[in-house]
Amino acid sequence: MITYQINQPVPLKDSADLYTSVGWTAYTNDLKRLKRALANSLTVITAWQDKQLLGLIRAVGDGETILYIQDILVLPTFQNQGVGSALMTKMLALHPNIRQKVLLTEEAPDVRHFYEKFGFTSCDQGTLVAFFKEH
Repeated sequence: MITYQINQPVPLKDSADLYTSVGWTAYTNDLKRLKRALANSLTVITAWQDKQLLGLIRAVGDGETILYIQDILVLPTFQNQGVGSALMTKMLALHPNIRQKVLLTEEAPDVRHFYEKFGFTSCDQGTLVAFFKEH
């Protein structure tokens, strides 16, 4: 049985293991920064099976006008089993009145389909333009 927690502390080892499992080493290269990032997020929702962290979605924003979905990740052995969809559904349900919901992700057909099924529109499909600057 999978359970979900909202804004509950996540043990650093569990979050580090999850980020490592999907190859997001930019996060795991500085675990103190990852811990602060999770603690300072507007909303963090986690998926658990017993004591194993299966997935996580986190958003930053002001809670009123913008919600930026920063991370959504699921253990590779649990991908394509509805965990990511449940996490996204719960995040959007927690913030129904925020007008602008934004995310930045890689280009891949399955990734595009995942976000489009939640009503996200790629900026290359509409009248918006997106800009990005990485450190």
